[in-house]
Amino acid sequence: MNKPDLEKARREANRWFILQCLDSARPMGAGEALIMSALVGVTQMTHNELRRELDYLEERELIVVSGKDSPHWHSKLTRVGVDLVEYTIPCESGIARPQKYW
Repeated sequence: MNKPDLEKARREANRWFILQCLDSARPMGAGEALIMSALVGVTQMTHNELRRELDYLEERELIVVSGKDSPHWHSKLTRVGVDLVEYTIPCESGIARPQKYW
C-alpha cells in the first residue's frame, strides 16, 4: 500500500490558501507579513516556505511578485489567478483547489 505524500498535499493546500488570501486582498495585493498573519489559523508555514510557494505561483503566472530584490515581497493575483480562484478555468495539478460544489 502506498503511503500518502503528506508534504506534497500540504504544499498544494498552502498554494490554494495563498491564492485565496490574495483574492481577498484584491485589487491591491498583499505583503508577506499580511499573508503569514492571515494563514496562521489555517496552516503552519515558515517564511522560506511562503517565498517558495509565492515563487511557484509566479512561475505558473497566477500571481505577480514585486520587491524580490528587497527584504519584503508583495504579491498580487494576475487575471489568470483571479479566474482560477473564481473557478472559471480548470485547475492544473499542483494546487489543492477544492471541487466546485455549486
